[in-house]
Amino acid sequence: MTDAPAYTPPKVWSWNKEKDSAGRFAAINRPIAGPTHEKELPVGKHPFQLYSLATPNGVKVTVMFEELLAKGHKAAEYDAWIVPINAGNQFGSGFVAVNPNSKIPALLDRSNPAKPIRVFESGAILMHLAEKFGNEFLPTDPAKRAECLSWLFWQMGSAPFLGGGFGHFYAYAPIKIEYAIDRYAMEVKRQLDVLDRQLGEHEYVSGSDYTIADMAIWPWYGAMVKGVLYEAAEFLSVHDYKNVIRWADQIAERPAVQRGRMVNRAWGAPESQLPERHDASDFAKVKAAE
Repeated sequence: MTDAPAYTPPKVWSWNKEKDSAGRFAAINRPIAGPTHEKELPVGKHPFQLYSLATPNGVKVTVMFEELLAKGHKAAEYDAWIVPINAGNQFGSGFVAVNPNSKIPALLDRSNPAKPIRVFESGAILMHLAEKFGNEFLPTDPAKRAECLSWLFWQMGSAPFLGGGFGHFYAYAPIKIEYAIDRYAMEVKRQLDVLDRQLGEHEYVSGSDYTIADMAIWPWYGAMVKGVLYEAAEFLSVHDYKNVIRWADQIAERPAVQRGRMVNRAWGAPESQLPERHDASDFAKVKAAE
């Protein structure tokens, strides 16, 4: 492997801002936490205030909200405010107060205005909403619940290898490092094989029911096998995972999923974008503008 110079780590690592200025997301990477500027978050009229972006992690939560509303849970109405992470908005003081980790999505549950609840990390938000609405999309049978949560946490543990690992080194790193790309490509294909084997035996990820596990996994692995993530479908031979493709197509046909995928999206075809969502009628406005 000769495509990268030899590197010997220093005894003590230090942040070299000039050296680390390359790469698509370099401007928002730093080795310290906390806010970089004062900025309060907007608050709308609904019980739930979501601050997010339509990345795979953000899509999980907007799909959940739209699925809850489709089930008739009117109390699940929400305002979705876009957080452009490339501009560093996740480092504003208001956002950091909701999510000290400065990552989207972040949720402020104001269903009790006197005692708002902050919830961060997409998996935690999915569980919070499921439990709040009578374990909707989260089985109550102990065995089925354990299976669902196992797959939810599988996604939380696996996706960093897909995103921050493979996605970064394959699509975003300023230099291509063969070892890094090979290492993460191997792991992503192993993960897809795990998922393909499971979906070969079950309609949905955790069994016969559609759950928050599907909502968590679909935006990442469904997008990968459909060729819309990192433009790496051919490189990873995603056509091999026929069960995942079947499942991905099935999930994509759900109207709530189609709506959820649009929310906090500000790129792509105009008809696929709804940068902010404050009412169900906002979707009709996008369709009317086509």
